[in-house]
This record gives sequence, C-alpha cells and structure tokens, in this order.
Amino acid sequence: MTATTLSRPPVPASALTLLDRSSAGLLQACAARTAGERYVAAHLAALRSAAAVLAVRGRSSRGGPRSVWELVPKVAPELAEWASFFEATAGRRAAIESGRATATPREADDLVRDAESFQHVVEGILGLPQHQVLPDALPSCT
Repeated sequence: MTATTLSRPPVPASALTLLDRSSAGLLQACAARTAGERYVAAHLAALRSAAAVLAVRGRSSRGGPRSVWELVPKVAPELAEWASFFEATAGRRAAIESGRATATPREADDLVRDAESFQHVVEGILGLPQHQVLPDALPSCT
C-alpha cells in the first residue's frame, strides 16, 4: 500500500507579499515613537495578514464593499474569533489615527503581540512555516 500525500496549491505571490508587509508593519510598530503609532501599526499588520487569507481563499462578494474583518470568517471560519477581535479594535485605531483617542503603552504592546500571533495562525492555515518577527522581550515596544 502506498501513502498518498496531499499537497496544497502554492500560495499566491500576492499573499506572500501581504504577509511580508505584515511582518514589516510589526517591526514598524516596535520602532514607533508613541503608543498610538504602535497600536495603529500593529492593527494594520493584522489587516495585512487577513488580506493574505482573502488573497488565497477569497471569492467575490456581492452587496458592495465590506470590511476585511467581515469577509474573513466567510472564507476562513476558523478565524472568526480573530476577525471579531480585530474588528472590535478597528474603531479604536481610526480614533487614534484621527487624534480623538490615545492608546496606553500596555494596550499597544498587547495589540502588537496579538497581531504577531494572528500572523502565525494565518501562516499555519496557509501551510507556511511560522516566522518569529518580534524579539521575545519586545525591548523597543515597552
């Protein structure tokens, strides 16, 4: 009897580019001067990871534009909790960007770690090896 190996189709270059941009965003978050900048950069990094999932599994949707966080659970139900979490933080990110709100260093650092964890989950779903982006202690993020 011979074993059958299931192979995944190759991950499109667009998805790999989005994951690279997500990694760059996480590093940018660590280099940010303020907690608000760090929070925004971390959220955008997570958004790019989610976009990578859509680049691989996405299908055209009807009914006009939708949030990435609304689309992700439709194509990757296993990411529904992550999508809900980041969708809940999107309003805060917008308020920080517009100057209507601030983030504490702890909130920003937590979001950086969450965004990196999300990126690892996405890499696993896409069949890619996980790459640690951030240093273990996040020295520049505290």
